[in-house]
Amino acid sequence: MSINQFNPDYAIHPGEILEETLEARSIKKAEFAKLCGLSVKTISQIINKKAPVMPETAIQFERVLGVASHIWTNLDTSYRLHQAKEADRKNRENLVGWAKKFPVKELLKRHLIAQPNNPADLVEQMLRFFSVASVDAWEEKFKNYSVNFRHSRSYESAPEAVATWLRTCEARAEKIDVEQFDRDKFISALKQIRKLTNREPNVFEPKMKELCTVSGVALVYASEFANTHLYGATRWLNKDKALIMLSLRQKMEDHFWFSFFHEAAHLLLHGKKEVFLDEEDTKSNDKEEEANRFARNILIPQDQYEAFLRSVKRKYFSRQSVIDFASQINLSPGIVVGRLQHDRFIGFNTLNGLKQKFELIEENEKTSSPYSQ
Repeated sequence: MSINQFNPDYAIHPGEILEETLEARSIKKAEFAKLCGLSVKTISQIINKKAPVMPETAIQFERVLGVASHIWTNLDTSYRLHQAKEADRKNRENLVGWAKKFPVKELLKRHLIAQPNNPADLVEQMLRFFSVASVDAWEEKFKNYSVNFRHSRSYESAPEAVATWLRTCEARAEKIDVEQFDRDKFISALKQIRKLTNREPNVFEPKMKELCTVSGVALVYASEFANTHLYGATRWLNKDKALIMLSLRQKMEDHFWFSFFHEAAHLLLHGKKEVFLDEEDTKSNDKEEEANRFARNILIPQDQYEAFLRSVKRKYFSRQSVIDFASQINLSPGIVVGRLQHDRFIGFNTLNGLKQKFELIEENEKTSSPYSQ
């Protein structure tokens, strides 16, 4: 049930009430000051909104006027909060340009922010979305990311869109309760997840998340925003909770599974202070190559892959040969096709009929699964 709240755009200073009360009771300021044990100057400053009503003063007012002390302090607090909000609103009006750099239309479409009432409210919505109090705090938070993203094509072209996607994933991950990260449990979970590659999305998706959760990893799917080129990303939310983010950019199963195990590799092989982006045209470096090797080998062990290549005469990879090999290693045939295409043994238009396509459905939609086929 929603409750309508009255939020007036004004606030009454306790000095106004004090002045009206004294006039109604025909009490002079000097007389009232003497009864309270205060100076006339102090009473004048309160009446003229130049001084607050302190708790001690509120008690004195209660004794002399019979008006409860909490009324005076509540009036004072409400007035000062209102003044602070007005100052903050004026400041936010100067920050609209910052807020408009973000993919606002997409955030509204995904119901990740509310429709702003005015430009200043848009700034408020974005600050709340990122869970920061100010633009300076946002810049401090994401300047650390910019160091890690210095080779990122996405970050160079649309840093605000990348930051928005990461925050979208983080916000979802914050709602996921995971056990303390356990490296051995996670390795065991990856072996079990690999066995799910030939299952339907409505089967493997909840099981993947469950296995990750008990290992200390939050697994989140969120489609990318415009002007980004992201397959996935990895970061640690704290020393005991890791986060794997996937976008299903290409929507094909070979990309999906490779991206997942690539991100998992970063958690196992690399530092907890780093953030890794997996995207189109990622510049090669030692850590990315390590993650690539891990993903390739866990999906298709190198010795079995080489044996398969040797077994195929004249390197003619038929549909049936791929299906048989995939069955032999308990893997979806589409992943084998993707590996053969990547290694240039077959063309990128060959055997695509063996690949499954996944369609990501945002979690805010009325569905229990992020996939449909």
